[in-house]
Amino acid sequence: MFILSLTYTAPLSEVDAHIEPHLAWVAGGYDSGTFLASGRKEPRTGGVILARGERSQLEAFVATDPFVLADVADYEITQVQLSRTVPGLEGLQG
Repeated sequence: MFILSLTYTAPLSEVDAHIEPHLAWVAGGYDSGTFLASGRKEPRTGGVILARGERSQLEAFVATDPFVLADVADYEITQVQLSRTVPGLEGLQG
């Protein structure tokens, strides 16, 4: 599993100008089965996505995020080998 940590690098007014295409991109990640969960950071400095797949494929997909293309956000990709989860989330272990 991977944690995709998104950090805004531009003012929120610039980020918000690209929010709709970004949300469509996120929907595509769910449609492909790559994204497992996502949401905004609080305070609103970026977001986090839990994802699965191969690192190289995730890196390539992240590069197509409209936020990245508009240069308003950066991603940090961290791989995690989960060893324990609450009941019902065992499928995240891998």
